[in-house]
Amino acid sequence: MRRRNLVLMLVAFTLVLAACASTGSDDSTTTTAAQAAATTQAPDTGGDTATTTAAPAATTTTAPDPTADWPEEILFGFIPSEKQEKLADTVQPYMDYLTEELGITFEDVITADYNGLVVAMGAGNADLGAFGPFGYIQAQEQYPGITVLIQSIRFGSDLYHGQWFTNDASICEDEPVVGAYEWVDGVPTILDPTDVSALQVGWAYNDGVLGPETLDDGTEVTQGLVCTAPLEAVVGKSIAFTSATSTSGGVFPQLQLFNLGIDIEEDLEYSYLTSHDATVAAVYNGDFDIGLSFDDARRTLRKEKTDVGEKVIVFNITDDIPNDVVAVREGLPESLQLAIFEATKAYLDTEEGEAVFDEIYGWTDIRLARDEDFDVVREAAVKLGVAEE
Repeated sequence: MRRRNLVLMLVAFTLVLAACASTGSDDSTTTTAAQAAATTQAPDTGGDTATTTAAPAATTTTAPDPTADWPEEILFGFIPSEKQEKLADTVQPYMDYLTEELGITFEDVITADYNGLVVAMGAGNADLGAFGPFGYIQAQEQYPGITVLIQSIRFGSDLYHGQWFTNDASICEDEPVVGAYEWVDGVPTILDPTDVSALQVGWAYNDGVLGPETLDDGTEVTQGLVCTAPLEAVVGKSIAFTSATSTSGGVFPQLQLFNLGIDIEEDLEYSYLTSHDATVAAVYNGDFDIGLSFDDARRTLRKEKTDVGEKVIVFNITDDIPNDVVAVREGLPESLQLAIFEATKAYLDTEEGEAVFDEIYGWTDIRLARDEDFDVVREAAVKLGVAEE
């Protein structure tokens, strides 16, 4: 299978290096002239000794193939921000794109939860893993050879929040309004939905302009409501967390409760529902009073439940969290890691890629990740007793 674009660039770069230095044998070769000319002495004809210069001797150097140590197949693990079967269908175009661009087969592996992906990475059953921040540090704590490669960007920001939402407007201090939460001067503040990083339910980009969202059949999506309510209002309520290892849907919200002296075992009824769309659906359907997700996960239901933004009201957010990542197993060739990063970035620049990542995780761009940015997550996990100091 052909290796295009990024692979060709890697090969070209290597050939340039090979022209400057001799290396071991491989498939492609470069011939250069010897630096010193050989000399021979001509027969004596009675005059001065004459010399002739022979043609320069040729030496052969070899350019190593930068893709020679790439595996034939890559298993890319995903965690369920939505139902597993739907997620598998959604990510398939991305897998097809990487397969075509890089010339090796990419297959998705959808695990039941964050823990499943950690185990898959550690056991070598996944080469790449799309993790939330806590999932990544948990994976690295168990398997130190796992490293972070890609960090997501959403509308220019590499930070996001967990959001608290409810179907019970009686906990609100004021009438719910169309808006969105963001931290302003250390305080969770309601702003216009166009002034926050996370794309809110009921809003969409049309030809690059943010405005109300209308589905293909002409149905308008209700714009999301927010209100102000203290976190103490959750006491005695039923809570739908995403999972114990979800940064936005579990770890950071529970840290907020811990800091307020609220004991989740004693002061409320709760369950873990494994995915962000599941917690939104549970609150929408009235199965739970309150739910947690990333902001704004209400959008995952907007096509089936166009009034989700009206029935599920956001009333608070967590502290800033570094955006989700793609991590790599120990031993994955660095040249392949770079090629995957560049191919993913190029895919996000296509209409298909933009749509696919909007459906999966809401990514609009990516950057190379830095491990130290996740120290804040490590500190939160230690404080809750779910990670070692």
